[in-house]
Amino acid sequence: MIYRVIGLMSGSSLDGLDVAYVELEETKGNWEYRLLAAECYPYDEYWLDLLKKLHTLSAPDYMLAHTAFGHYCGQKVNEFIAAHNLEFKVQLIVSHGHTAFHMPSKRMTGQIGDGAAIAAETGINVVSDLRAMDVALKGQGAPIVPIGEKLLFKDYEFLLNIGGIANLSFKGTDKYIAFDVCPANRVLNLTAQEKGMRFDEGGKLAASGKIIPNIFDALNELAYYHEPYPKSLANSFGTDIIYPMITRTGTPEEVLHTYCEHIAFQVARSVELVKELENFSAPAKMLITGGGAHHHHLTQRIGEHLRPLNVEVVIPSKEIIEFKEAIIMALIGVLRWREENNVLSSVTGATRDSIGGAVWIGQEY
Repeated sequence: MIYRVIGLMSGSSLDGLDVAYVELEETKGNWEYRLLAAECYPYDEYWLDLLKKLHTLSAPDYMLAHTAFGHYCGQKVNEFIAAHNLEFKVQLIVSHGHTAFHMPSKRMTGQIGDGAAIAAETGINVVSDLRAMDVALKGQGAPIVPIGEKLLFKDYEFLLNIGGIANLSFKGTDKYIAFDVCPANRVLNLTAQEKGMRFDEGGKLAASGKIIPNIFDALNELAYYHEPYPKSLANSFGTDIIYPMITRTGTPEEVLHTYCEHIAFQVARSVELVKELENFSAPAKMLITGGGAHHHHLTQRIGEHLRPLNVEVVIPSKEIIEFKEAIIMALIGVLRWREENNVLSSVTGATRDSIGGAVWIGQEY
């Protein structure tokens, strides 16, 4: 069976709206994908400002943002379809939305981007609200990409996505494990902005700095890092806890260098813990994707920390680095359409695997 789907992803790094047109083929339970077209539409100042302050909005203003972002996503999909000559070719749109709140301990997660608005703008069927069912089942609701990693990226024992938050996945013999490791690009970008830069391109600033030992030690003692998995982080952990801890404790170069070392240390600590608890000792490969995969200093430090653990770092093509999550959103939506499990309880800690996502019929019948 072949499906032609658009996946939408808006991550906490605030880079922009990722749009991926994917052909997914299922044959006797085996899935393959082909990325046929992809774009990232950077957010203008209006959307950057609004997305940063979602958690401060009144209830009516939050719902207005939810609706407006849905229409914005639908308009960008229409623009994408026209640019790539995809009229009447797209069977389904799958939208992750943009996370405003994530409180799984209170059985609540909130992503703006009204699926009905996307369906109305495009006239195409839409799947959205992908995390809510898992959270209702007492799960973390995150990470949700492991189902796609399990079905589409089978050659790697470990997968690390470095976006606003860094999350780790592990493919065990009898179960799949994944959890949020630590804040990543959101904190690095805020620090780079102190130098008048949107981000630290290639990690040049971080590479020129040196470690601040007391800050490095204080970061690693934060309670979250000592909690067992499954576990997940809200964006506010990076912006409201980590960033105030580290800002202006040294030069921006020193802070960036220290925080990169912290990320690398926590990734290695997480891998070591997983290997120990899951009784896994074989040599392994780790696929690194997300915007942080372009941060050469950070990936180099991760590789150095992982070498004693017999784990090799693999950096894929630019398209996979930047659009892996949008590709997986497309698959999650197709699984929802097929009424098959698309969230793994072994990852989230929910009471069972589940079929997540709300369906909006944009097609006129």
